[in-house]
Amino acid sequence: MRRYRRYLLPFYLMLGACMPVSPTDTATRAAAATSSVDSGLPPMKSFSVPRPAAPVASNSDIARDFLDLAFSLESGRPLKTLTRFEGPITVRVTGAPPASLGPDLKRLLHRLRAEAGINIALSNSANANITVQAVSRADIRKALPQAACFVVPNVTSLAEYKASRRTAKVNWSRLTDRKRLSIFLPNDASPQEVRDCLHEELAQALGPLNDLYRLPDSVFNDDNVHTVLTGYDMLILRAYYDPALRNGMSRSEAADRLPGILARINPRGQNVAPRRLQRTPRVWIEAVQTALGPGANPAQRKQAAVEALKVATAMGWTDHRRAFSHYAMGRLLQGSDLEAAQDHFVLSQRFFGNGRDTALHRAYVASQLAAYAISAGRADDALFLLTPHLDTAARHENAALLATLMMLRAEALDLAGRITEAREVRLDSLGWARYGFGSDWAVRAKLREISSLSPAKRRRGAL
Repeated sequence: MRRYRRYLLPFYLMLGACMPVSPTDTATRAAAATSSVDSGLPPMKSFSVPRPAAPVASNSDIARDFLDLAFSLESGRPLKTLTRFEGPITVRVTGAPPASLGPDLKRLLHRLRAEAGINIALSNSANANITVQAVSRADIRKALPQAACFVVPNVTSLAEYKASRRTAKVNWSRLTDRKRLSIFLPNDASPQEVRDCLHEELAQALGPLNDLYRLPDSVFNDDNVHTVLTGYDMLILRAYYDPALRNGMSRSEAADRLPGILARINPRGQNVAPRRLQRTPRVWIEAVQTALGPGANPAQRKQAAVEALKVATAMGWTDHRRAFSHYAMGRLLQGSDLEAAQDHFVLSQRFFGNGRDTALHRAYVASQLAAYAISAGRADDALFLLTPHLDTAARHENAALLATLMMLRAEALDLAGRITEAREVRLDSLGWARYGFGSDWAVRAKLREISSLSPAKRRRGAL
């Protein structure tokens, strides 16, 4: 389940990356600071037509992933039976929702119907199966400190959850079916943060409760790179609600049905060779969580990052987990050894490879490498690094990343003497930044951070 994983890096290269921390048995998303004051910027932009890519994976791998996702909690605790809703599912919104929540929820429900085949719709009834309650971040943190949003079974309000906390009523491992549950979202965060919470928590409300680091193209991954449901996620949910499965099935019963289900709903996966990625050992998970999560001092973080990289190397990994190990090391070295940090980002990009399922990961790394190129006055290198990833950020509906890439591109264009083009790109970035970062002050802070990279502006004292 989703838990305390999104933090901003306290350095000028805080380019939207997400950090994992330790799991529990309550599905949450980590908090990020924003303000609700808006004025003086271009209108907010938002995404309209979804462009999810179909998964390119073996049905054998997908079946294994499904079982590990559906029959364990994120803490590693096994679940005896599959639980899901039976029949039509209704969703209502309560509390004080922000203006962006309604349109984003309608788009998500449409995707769930069209892509996952789930019979789900909005309702005004107090008896709705799923209640989405929009409350303040302060109220959420009083219930679960450091969490930005979370989902629990068998309650319809935050007050009811508080009264039932630490009881069997809200214990996912005691659940035998799903009839009603609640998602608690912040009403004073950026539109993207609210939407990201909505996607992650509604996916877990409906389906799997576990997360797996070995999944490169999924929101069911503790690296938190993907923030909206991917084509892979929709396939998992489609299988989860296939008529051949039913509430209360055991793992072995579900395993018997999955090959036939996947052959029917994902025929292309029948001809893909399985990768059979190794399970992620707990020692690596704990090292990454210590390195990038809260609660550790700088020395402990660095030592944990070193440990994660040692484990990844010893395991012989060449997949996205090895890349993420280098990425984590690069993040932690930014404040003390920029050259070494850059070396780790280069290695991270190399191990992420060229596959479609790691395109978004590469976009994050490219933002780091482009920032270094701008700082060194290498405008052409920065433009070369950034250009392929603008469409990737848009396709994955990550407005914060898209705005960051565009702001970086504008700085590189300025350095290259293409002033008019830079001005147009920077202006265009602001509408996406308003969706991704929320408030005016957050948008302007991001502009200042990226502007501070330019050696030309530093020489002119323009900051």
